[in-house]
Amino acid sequence: MPGPQRGGFGGGGDRGSDRGDRRDRRGGRDGGRRDAPAEKNPLLERIVVTNRVAKVVKGGRRFSFNALVAVGDGQGKVGFATGKANEVSEAVRKAVDAARRRMVSVPLTGGTIPHEIVGEHGAGRVLMKPAAPGAGVIAGGAVRAVMECAGISDILTKSLGSTNPHNMVLAAMEGLQSLTTVEQAARERGVEPTSIGYRSRAKAKEAVSA
Repeated sequence: MPGPQRGGFGGGGDRGSDRGDRRDRRGGRDGGRRDAPAEKNPLLERIVVTNRVAKVVKGGRRFSFNALVAVGDGQGKVGFATGKANEVSEAVRKAVDAARRRMVSVPLTGGTIPHEIVGEHGAGRVLMKPAAPGAGVIAGGAVRAVMECAGISDILTKSLGSTNPHNMVLAAMEGLQSLTTVEQAARERGVEPTSIGYRSRAKAKEAVSA
């Protein structure tokens, strides 16, 4: 007499169905996590430029991609980084992860910068001037991405040097990090902020409209 079958279509079928029922009650192998809503990403991501690089090897040419990405929270924090990979999506992902770790704080006055400044890096020079509310972001593609990620909504910019996106982003970041607010200047001088006599463009427009 042959013994009871352990697998296939024999007596082990009920055991397998029991496991399947328990798995269905849990919501699949991941315990229902597949249907959970994805966590929203509060950071702004802007791809400045992507570039394809070809490396000549014995069998031909091997292509890879690098991406320059700016990341910010839209409230005064911004960072940028580059990523390299064999695919554009993977290069962007690497750049975004690196930019999140390199975010810095930028002093703002309302939706613009506190004062005029020129950022420099190598051959890149970017002039940045505060603008009145409603002026918008007057900037090129590379600098615009940095300004939008930082949360700057009104600014006037002009490239005075190299048009290389990497140099322009580095120059803009250098200028933003060199900004000083009235409170910081007053604290360094040991005086009250009201004694400096500085008034931002936003406050000046509010005074005129009132």
